[in-house]
Amino acid sequence: MARSIWNGTITFGLIAVPIKVHSATDSRTIHFHQVHEEDGARIKQKRICSKENKEVPYKEVAMGYEVRGGEFVMLSKEEIDAAAGERSRTIELEQFVDRTQVDPVFYERTYYLGAGGDGEDAYRLLHDALERSNRTGLGRWVFHNREYLVAVRAADDVMMLHTMRFADELVSPDKLDIPAPSRKPSDRELKMAEQLLDSLHKQFRPGAFKDTYRDRVAELIKRKAKGEEIELPEAEEVQAPDDLMAALEASLGKGRPRKAKG
Repeated sequence: MARSIWNGTITFGLIAVPIKVHSATDSRTIHFHQVHEEDGARIKQKRICSKENKEVPYKEVAMGYEVRGGEFVMLSKEEIDAAAGERSRTIELEQFVDRTQVDPVFYERTYYLGAGGDGEDAYRLLHDALERSNRTGLGRWVFHNREYLVAVRAADDVMMLHTMRFADELVSPDKLDIPAPSRKPSDRELKMAEQLLDSLHKQFRPGAFKDTYRDRVAELIKRKAKGEEIELPEAEEVQAPDDLMAALEASLGKGRPRKAKG
C-alpha cells in the first residue's frame, strides 16, 4: 500500500479531522535521458558558479530571489518553512461553496484523503456532510514550500483534495490574440452541429481512453533497440473546410465533403 505524502489536520469550525494525503495520479510518461550522440554516454549536469566558474557542492547551494539585476536576497529552508506559520500542518476550510460553482479551470492536481489516527468518525462526518449538501470546502494548504488554495469534496466513499490556481494565475482571454468569430452560425448549421454532437454522444468511461502516444513511443524504442531502421511518415495536415454545411452533411452521412481551403 502506498504511503501518505503528508499528514495533518483539516479544521472547520471547532471540528478537527486528522487526515493523510495520498497521490491520486501516477505519471506513466516515458522519460528520456540526455546522452552524447557520438558515443551514447550520459550527459552530466553540473552546478557552476557564474562568478568563480567552478563547480559548487550541493551543500553550498542556497535559495535566492533576484530583487534587481544580479542582486539576490537569500533565504534558508528554515526561514521559508517559518513563513508558513501555523498552517504548516493544518488545512482550515474557510468557506463552503456549491460544487458546480468551481470552474474546472482552477483545478491543478488531485489527491485522495484518508482518515488519520483516531479520526475515522470526524472524517465520515465531514465526508457525509459534503456529500449531502453537494458542497465543496475551500481552504489553504502549505506543501513543498508553497501555499495552495485547495478544494475538498466527497467522492464515493472517500474525500478528495484538489490543489487550485489562484485567480491572478489565470490568463484572461482578453489578453490573448484570439480573433473574434467572423459571423454567427445559421440556425440550420447549429441544428446540424447539434445532431452531430448527439450522434457522437456516449457515457464517459475513463478506461476507454488510452495513451496511444506513449504506446507508440514504447514500440518505437523496442524496434530501435532491435536495430530496425525507422521510416518517418509524412505529417498529416488537417485544414478548415471551405463549406461548413457540406462538412456537416458529410459528417452526418448526408453528403460529400467539398475541397478544403488551401
